Amino acid sequence: MRDISFLFFATAAVAVTIGMGWGIQMSASGDHSLAGAHAHLNLVGWATMAIFGVYYLLTPNAAASALSKVHYALALAGLVTLVPGIVMAITEQGEGLAKLGSVLTILSMLLFLVTVFRHGFGARTA
Repeated sequence: MRDISFLFFATAAVAVTIGMGWGIQMSASGDHSLAGAHAHLNLVGWATMAIFGVYYLLTPNAAASALSKVHYALALAGLVTLVPGIVMAITEQGEGLAKLGSVLTILSMLLFLVTVFRHGFGARTA
């Protein structure tokens, strides 16, 4: 299995590729009604996941912890529920999925906060 920083970066790369395609589709059609969902895909999926990947790459003790795997699962679950949930909310199909995705995403960030305070930043020297 690939290391945790790779998983975060690979997810970020997939998210930004989908986000760019979606942005092109919105521009070509002139329909920007789902721009909020598109923005969250790029922010949470691309920027945030990539930043998590950088942190774990630069902080091997944190990357080696079991919490990093929980963090990835929680962040991924948040992303894949939040973005479709926002689409559903915008199109008036309900807000439940967006609420669930929001909770999962903030829990992911809180877990990251715990990780940063627990492991600091960067490799520890002996």
